[in-house]
Amino acid sequence: MVSRLKAMGYISSPEVIKAMEAVPRHLFVPEGLQESAYVDTPLPIGGGQTISAPHMVGMMVEAAELGPGMRVLEVGGGSGYHASVMAQLVRPGGKIFTMERLGSLASIARKSVSEAGYEDTVEVIVGDGSRGLEGHQPYDRIVVAAAAPSVPPALKSQLKEGGKLVIPVGSKFHQELLKITRRGESYITESLGGCIFVPLIGEQGFLE
Repeated sequence: MVSRLKAMGYISSPEVIKAMEAVPRHLFVPEGLQESAYVDTPLPIGGGQTISAPHMVGMMVEAAELGPGMRVLEVGGGSGYHASVMAQLVRPGGKIFTMERLGSLASIARKSVSEAGYEDTVEVIVGDGSRGLEGHQPYDRIVVAAAAPSVPPALKSQLKEGGKLVIPVGSKFHQELLKITRRGESYITESLGGCIFVPLIGEQGFLE
């Protein structure tokens, strides 16, 4: 899987390549779909949610420019795969706080994260990720794995100076993946291309 993503130009960072090689994706998909775990496609994980296609995980993780010791907020934790790949990159000393709206998925994520060996680096929290997560900010990086109609103000405010936010923004049917860098009270936005994600449901996202 990782060799294909590298050959197709989705990922190029040696650190990201190693991280994706290290994390066993089959631990994060439902039992009946494990034969498809390493196919480059999104897969259903319950509750109307999906685990993102590996190429999209790779692209987002590479765009986030993660490094050891970083404090990262993930919104839309799903089954915990994306958070675990990021955990590999922020070790040693880093921390991933991943927000999941559905308690049933959060329970699955905690189990899968533990089985993969990242429970010391990843904390799974149930809540409205569109509002961010108070108490641990500012974050070096914020990565959103669900589509917002616009960039939630809470996420921008919880980003540290020089920090980066990676988020898909648009309609429920098509979005643009944005990379936003904070410079004081200004936010520099770069487009990484079109994408399709499940909607970010919450106070500063789409209404349920």
